[in-house]
Amino acid sequence: MAGDSRSIVIAAFFANLGIAAAKFVGFFLTGAASMLAEAVHSLADTGNQGLLLLGGSRARRRATAQHSFGYGRERYFWAFVVAMVLFSLGGLFAIYEGIDKLRHPHELESTAIAVAILLVAIALESYALVKAVKHANAVRGSTSWWRFIRHSKDPEVSVVLLEDTGAEVGLFFALLGIAMARITGDPRWDALGSLAIGALLVIIAVVLAAEMKSLLIGESAGAGDQAAIRSAIETAPEVRRLIHLRTQHLGPDELLVGAKIELDPGLTFAQVASAIDATEQLVRASVPAARVVYLEPAVSR
Repeated sequence: MAGDSRSIVIAAFFANLGIAAAKFVGFFLTGAASMLAEAVHSLADTGNQGLLLLGGSRARRRATAQHSFGYGRERYFWAFVVAMVLFSLGGLFAIYEGIDKLRHPHELESTAIAVAILLVAIALESYALVKAVKHANAVRGSTSWWRFIRHSKDPEVSVVLLEDTGAEVGLFFALLGIAMARITGDPRWDALGSLAIGALLVIIAVVLAAEMKSLLIGESAGAGDQAAIRSAIETAPEVRRLIHLRTQHLGPDELLVGAKIELDPGLTFAQVASAIDATEQLVRASVPAARVVYLEPAVSR
């Protein structure tokens, strides 16, 4: 895990840990369903950041005979586990709690305390979200947010961005539910707030799971990196033609590159080997993430 990605995960971990503790206190004082849903959500988020840190640590292990390309995809696996936790412990629990409180409503207590806790949580969550957004802005350029999340190879950034955004919106759902329950005297508004939080978390979890599944199966390099690799190969002195190119992410920061290239037919065996080595160096210089490069000399047909 890159240093910047690790820092936003750590920031989110401590923010969510403090928020979860405050929300549980708020739930015990008020009995609000939306407050409990938010407390469990923040507890799940805290655990999720821990899973991301675990994935980053395990991904740094050296390659072995059994895993000769290393463990870079551990980061994708643990991000997929995060999506499952968010779906079950976050989304489904909030929906269950909302349905239960709709069927068995009860008056809220100490709503002023609940509102104060939610406002503090919004401030802490905003800090974590702003930190994640700043990091993402440094790498996404002019790409839209949706396209950036859909095509990012960095699972920690995608997870933290979606989790923090969901948490921020969920806090406003909880605040609205509690406020409406207080104003109208109908506690079912609080239950509706919990249902809204649950539905939001389920949607985020499904999006995350779909993205991590794609990365686990194996995604090719982005269009920019593919173009740079093609250019590096095609401009190599001894390469006459790039026949075909295949790329795959072994991890967020490591690419496997395989290509068939046509070389000058007049080269000796030693010159072919030298030309391939020189071309590999050009590829790695052009795209540093291309750490594993296999070039096969062939004849174009």
